[in-house]
This record gives sequence, structure tokens and C-alpha cells, in this order.
Amino acid sequence: MSTVLIIGAGGVGSVTAHKCAMNAGVFTKIHLASRTIEKPSAIKKDIKKRWGVNIQTHVVDANKSKEVAALIRKTKPSVVINVALPYQDLAIMDACLATVVHYVDTANYEPRDVAHFEYSWQWKYHDRFKKKGIMAILGAGFDPGVTNAYCAYILKKYFDKVRFVDILDANAGSHDKSFATNFNPEINIREVTQAVKHWRKGKGKGTWVKTPAVMNKDSVHFTFNYPIAGPKESYLLFHEEMESLAKNLLGLERMRFWMTFSENYLTHLRVMENIGITRIDSVDYEGKKIVPIQFLKKLLPDPASLATKYTGKTVIGCIVTGVKGKKESTKYIYNVCDHAKCFKEVGSQAISYTAGVPPVIAAMMILQGKWKGAGVFNVEELDPESFLKALAKNGLPHKIINYKPLPAHLGQ
Repeated sequence: MSTVLIIGAGGVGSVTAHKCAMNAGVFTKIHLASRTIEKPSAIKKDIKKRWGVNIQTHVVDANKSKEVAALIRKTKPSVVINVALPYQDLAIMDACLATVVHYVDTANYEPRDVAHFEYSWQWKYHDRFKKKGIMAILGAGFDPGVTNAYCAYILKKYFDKVRFVDILDANAGSHDKSFATNFNPEINIREVTQAVKHWRKGKGKGTWVKTPAVMNKDSVHFTFNYPIAGPKESYLLFHEEMESLAKNLLGLERMRFWMTFSENYLTHLRVMENIGITRIDSVDYEGKKIVPIQFLKKLLPDPASLATKYTGKTVIGCIVTGVKGKKESTKYIYNVCDHAKCFKEVGSQAISYTAGVPPVIAAMMILQGKWKGAGVFNVEELDPESFLKALAKNGLPHKIINYKPLPAHLGQ
């Protein structure tokens, strides 16, 4: 019998809670906590209706480590799944250390007042988690997370070393809104408005090559023909899994991340940035301090609300070139996920689904003893086969085909 505590009740948290309920043989007690009780209560009601499983709901301020620790002591979980905001990662990790409980998250830490994310803050926790004899699994969503496992699996199954990796993320779906973000608007917009970089082998440990931001007219992009979804304009973007993969993939010479954006989406973002409403610093408004991007978040549609009319598919995968013996070849490993099918199953769109299912499987790997160790780990450092096998059984199968490398000049 294993108890799980899920912190965060947005679109991703809802999927995570549903999938835990669908695996009640593993997660025999499920607790869901958020800043307010309304969303957890709605999710609880839906889970009971769909799966006949009772979950417990709680209120917690995830910014306060002592408050999270108190909730952990009350609920006594074997693992905490953090699907709250990235700003809250360290507070929740501190709480897990204080209570000696395993930790899983989907996104790396970033400070609230700086649009900058990296793993360094969380990697520094390694010795403390190791000393306590518990695991912290970082970035166990889809990208990062499943994409890391894809790279590790391809290396393990087909190659002695990897030379090139291109990660491609396409949302080929559509909803009835003129503009909306597919997950937390504040986090989404911060991610796509910052400078872009990709990794290339250089002297010593390699180098990060910087290119213009996605919204810049000089940004790097090309048309890629995605399986099922077809041709989509794909933009070079810095994404967090690149940081750990650059460190952990043997022989890596080049790595890039590509994401699709429509011209309509980029035009809206450019306008919002130009008028200052994507700013993350506070401004005075009628005697009160407000943060423009947080105000914008209140105006935009809740990502979870998009699910009812979302159609189309997501396609996320990795093109990996490597060497076995003296022979070089390229594999393309990817998943296709359908928005409408996700809504039918758990009431969510595919972006939330692809992010919310993997941390459940990561927690499952810990509880079943398939991932063992003590310290802080990224997904590619752990066994990919059992993870991907369980992921396929829970709605996210993958396909592998022979392919060819993407042109080397892109991003140079």
C-alpha cells in the first residue's frame, strides 16, 4: 500500500490525480493539495464519478516549506508529486527532506522575479537527498521527462554513443479562442520570450550557442513534416532538458530543441510584449503594486477550460543520430496524442495529459523499486525501458522509425 501527495490542481495536476486513481493498485491513498480548495474539490468529484475512487483534498501554500512539511506529516505519503509552480520547487524539496519522503516534479526551478530557469539550484540538493536515503526525480513531465527517457532508450538500445539530438514539439491542435496558452500563462510566456540557445561540442565541455528569441524577426525556424500532423513551422527554443542531457549523454556533439508556433500566436505575444503586459516586475497602479504578467494571466482563458473544444493532436519526439561500432544511423522516436481522446478519458487537453501522466509513472517506478538510488536525478540517468513500457500502458505509447539527421546549419 502506497500513499501519494499531489501538490498542484491545475490542468496538469488534474491529469496526475486521475491517473493515480486509475492505478489504485499502486496508489492506494491519494491526496491532492492546492492553494485553494475549489479546484481540488472539483477534481475529487470528477474522479469519484469516472473511477469510483475517493481522494482526499487539502489547502496548502506551497511557497511555505514548513506548511508543506506539516501536510506531509499529516498525510504520510511515500512520494510527493509536485505539479505546482516552478517557483515552489525548492520549498517543496525542503519539505521532503524534512520529512524524508521521495520527490518528483515536472519543471525545474526558476526564481519568481527573474525569467531564468536552470537545474543548478536543484542539483545542489543531491548530497542532502543522498544523506537522507531518498530520491528526487527532476523534470519528469513529457519535455522534459519523456524526451530524456527517449534519448536514454535510443542510446541504450541502438548506439554506443550519441552524436546529434533534435527534440521536436508540435501542438497541431486548435481551440475556439483567438489567443490562449496551453499551460500556466505566466510560465508559458516567460519561457518563450527569453533568449534562445542550443548546445554544440566545442573545446572542453562544449558551448551554448545563442540565437534570437522566438518572437524576433531573426529567430531560427524551419518547416518540419511531423508524423500525422504534417508540415509545421518549428522554432529554435531553449528548453530545460537540454541542460541535463548535455551533461549526461555520452558523445553528444549537438543538441537543439524545436517547438511549433503559429503566426497568430507570435503576433499576439509581440503586441503584448511591446505594450509591457508581459513584464514580470511590479508596477504601481492606483496606489497598488501589480505584476503585469500576473494580471494578464487573470485575463486569459484558464488552460484547463480549453479542453472541451480542443481538436487535433500533439507530436513530441527526438531525432537521435548515433554510432554503433563503426556504423552511424538515425532514429526518430515520438508520441502522438489526441486532444479529444484525452478529454474523453480524463477531461483534459493533450498538453496537460502529456505533462501529467509521466510524473505518475515516475512515482510508480520509485514505489515498485524499478528506480532505485539516493540523491537528485534527471530522468535520463534512470532505466528508460520500464518507464516507457509503463507509460505506453497508461496512454502515451511511442513509435521508433529510421530517419535522417536534420541539417547541421540550422542555428549556426
